[in-house]
Amino acid sequence: MNNIWAPWRTEYITSSKDESCILCTAPRNGDNLILIQGKLCFAIMNRFPYTTGHCMVAPYRHVGDIVEITPDEFPEIMATVKTIVTAIRSSLNPEGFNIGCNIGTVAGAGIADHLHMHIVPRWNGDTNFMPVLSDVHIISEHIESTLAKIKRHLP
Repeated sequence: MNNIWAPWRTEYITSSKDESCILCTAPRNGDNLILIQGKLCFAIMNRFPYTTGHCMVAPYRHVGDIVEITPDEFPEIMATVKTIVTAIRSSLNPEGFNIGCNIGTVAGAGIADHLHMHIVPRWNGDTNFMPVLSDVHIISEHIESTLAKIKRHLP
């Protein structure tokens, strides 16, 4: 058996499981993984990322579908995505990105009731046998170190 070191998972495993929406409570509670707080949306590091630097942008309003986004929210969400991509590009030097929304549980949304856009930095070779065969993601850096790097490149 191989061991994979992921000490940040202990916080999740040992924490009480709150049934409230994390994307609603994070901005109100001053979550330390928040990168940007705008007027209508915010950006936050994904606590359980697919790759190093995986972030999300979400409206403050609790809406589950992109068709529910208002004409005012949409441009702010997209501008925030652009800002985060620019900061990640400057700080982590990825070779590409996956950016998008999973709308509905069947589409893979882990938080299906609160729309959010994923920003997933990608590097050549970052998909290997671990996620394909073992459903395990290898994160090369502690989330707080990545957070600090990205924050240094935000306006």
